[in-house]
Amino acid sequence: MAHMEPTKPLKSPSEGRKAGKPLPIPVQRTLTKLGEDINRARRRRGLTQQALAARIGAGLNTVKRMENGDPHVQLHFLVRALHFFGELQRLNDLLDSGQDDIGLALMDEKLPQRVRTAKKTTKAF
Repeated sequence: MAHMEPTKPLKSPSEGRKAGKPLPIPVQRTLTKLGEDINRARRRRGLTQQALAARIGAGLNTVKRMENGDPHVQLHFLVRALHFFGELQRLNDLLDSGQDDIGLALMDEKLPQRVRTAKKTTKAF
Protein backbone atom coordinates (compact mmCIF):
# COMPACT_ATOMS: atom_id res chain seq x y z
CA MET A 1 0.00 0.00 0.00
CA ALA A 2 1.38 3.46 -0.96
CA HIS A 3 1.84 6.10 1.71
CA MET A 4 -0.31 9.14 0.97
CA GLU A 5 0.71 12.65 1.99
CA PRO A 6 -2.01 14.81 3.51
CA THR A 7 -3.12 17.55 1.14
CA LYS A 8 -3.32 21.19 2.09
CA PRO A 9 -6.81 22.65 2.14
CA LEU A 10 -7.61 25.04 -0.68
CA LYS A 11 -7.67 28.72 0.13
CA SER A 12 -11.05 30.35 0.32
CA PRO A 13 -11.69 33.37 -1.95
CA SER A 14 -11.30 35.70 1.04
CA GLU A 15 -7.81 34.27 1.68
CA GLY A 16 -6.96 34.46 -2.04
CA ARG A 17 -4.72 37.11 -3.40
CA LYS A 18 -2.11 38.81 -1.31
CA ALA A 19 -3.06 37.21 1.98
CA GLY A 20 -0.56 38.61 4.40
CA LYS A 21 -0.52 40.83 7.40
CA PRO A 22 -3.92 42.00 8.57
CA LEU A 23 -4.58 45.70 8.14
CA PRO A 24 -4.02 47.89 11.15
CA ILE A 25 -7.35 48.93 12.66
CA PRO A 26 -6.87 52.66 11.88
CA VAL A 27 -6.20 51.79 8.22
CA GLN A 28 -9.32 49.63 7.99
CA ARG A 29 -11.41 52.36 9.66
CA THR A 30 -10.10 54.92 7.19
CA LEU A 31 -10.86 52.68 4.21
CA THR A 32 -14.36 52.07 5.56
CA LYS A 33 -14.95 55.80 6.07
CA LEU A 34 -13.59 56.61 2.61
CA GLY A 35 -15.94 54.03 1.09
CA GLU A 36 -18.88 55.50 2.99
CA ASP A 37 -17.90 58.99 1.83
CA ILE A 38 -17.73 57.85 -1.80
CA ASN A 39 -21.12 56.19 -1.38
CA ARG A 40 -22.62 59.37 0.06
CA ALA A 41 -21.07 61.60 -2.63
CA ARG A 42 -22.42 59.30 -5.34
CA ARG A 43 -25.94 59.25 -3.89
CA ARG A 44 -25.95 63.04 -3.38
CA ARG A 45 -25.29 63.37 -7.09
CA GLY A 46 -28.13 60.99 -7.87
CA LEU A 47 -25.87 58.39 -9.47
CA THR A 48 -26.28 54.65 -9.37
CA GLN A 49 -23.27 52.46 -8.65
CA GLN A 50 -23.43 51.34 -12.28
CA ALA A 51 -23.30 54.96 -13.50
CA LEU A 52 -20.28 55.73 -11.30
CA ALA A 53 -18.59 52.57 -12.54
CA ALA A 54 -19.08 53.67 -16.14
CA ARG A 55 -17.73 57.16 -15.42
CA ILE A 56 -14.53 55.88 -13.79
CA GLY A 57 -13.98 52.96 -16.16
CA ALA A 58 -14.61 50.28 -13.56
CA GLY A 59 -17.00 47.39 -13.14
CA LEU A 60 -20.01 47.43 -10.85
CA ASN A 61 -18.34 45.02 -8.42
CA THR A 62 -15.32 47.34 -8.16
CA VAL A 63 -17.53 50.26 -7.12
CA LYS A 64 -19.37 48.07 -4.62
CA ARG A 65 -16.07 46.89 -3.14
CA MET A 66 -14.70 50.44 -3.06
CA GLU A 67 -17.79 51.67 -1.20
CA ASN A 68 -17.39 48.78 1.25
CA GLY A 69 -13.78 49.76 2.03
CA ASP A 70 -12.19 46.73 0.36
CA PRO A 71 -8.40 47.17 0.57
CA HIS A 72 -7.87 45.23 -2.67
CA VAL A 73 -9.52 47.80 -4.94
CA GLN A 74 -6.90 49.12 -7.32
CA LEU A 75 -5.68 52.57 -6.40
CA HIS A 76 -6.31 54.07 -9.83
CA PHE A 77 -10.06 53.47 -9.46
CA LEU A 78 -10.06 55.36 -6.17
CA VAL A 79 -8.11 58.20 -7.78
CA ARG A 80 -10.54 58.27 -10.73
CA ALA A 81 -13.47 58.47 -8.32
CA LEU A 82 -11.81 61.35 -6.44
CA HIS A 83 -11.24 63.10 -9.76
CA PHE A 84 -14.87 62.58 -10.74
CA PHE A 85 -16.03 64.08 -7.42
CA GLY A 86 -13.66 67.06 -7.79
CA GLU A 87 -11.39 66.04 -4.91
CA LEU A 88 -8.22 65.10 -6.76
CA GLN A 89 -6.29 68.17 -5.56
CA ARG A 90 -6.78 67.10 -1.94
CA LEU A 91 -5.11 63.79 -2.73
CA ASN A 92 -2.37 65.60 -4.61
CA ASP A 93 -1.61 67.70 -1.52
CA LEU A 94 -1.43 64.80 0.96
CA LEU A 95 2.32 64.23 1.07
CA ASP A 96 3.57 67.46 -0.46
CA SER A 97 7.30 67.37 0.29
CA GLY A 98 7.36 71.09 1.07
CA GLN A 99 4.77 70.50 3.81
CA ASP A 100 6.45 67.39 5.28
CA ASP A 101 7.56 68.83 8.64
CA ILE A 102 8.95 65.53 9.94
CA GLY A 103 10.88 64.79 6.75
CA LEU A 104 12.29 68.31 6.67
CA ALA A 105 13.33 68.10 10.34
CA LEU A 106 15.09 64.77 9.72
CA MET A 107 16.95 66.26 6.76
CA ASP A 108 17.96 69.30 8.83
CA GLU A 109 19.47 67.00 11.48
CA LYS A 110 21.82 65.56 8.84
CA LEU A 111 23.05 68.91 7.55
CA PRO A 112 26.81 69.38 7.94
CA GLN A 113 28.05 71.83 10.54
CA ARG A 114 30.29 73.55 7.99
CA VAL A 115 30.62 73.58 4.25
CA ARG A 116 34.17 73.67 2.94
CA THR A 117 35.39 74.14 -0.57
CA ALA A 118 37.14 71.16 -2.06
CA LYS A 119 40.93 71.36 -2.16
CA LYS A 120 42.44 71.40 -5.61
CA THR A 121 44.94 68.65 -6.19
CA THR A 122 47.73 68.88 -8.70
CA LYS A 123 48.80 65.79 -10.48
CA ALA A 124 52.52 65.44 -11.12
CA PHE A 125 53.77 63.28 -13.96
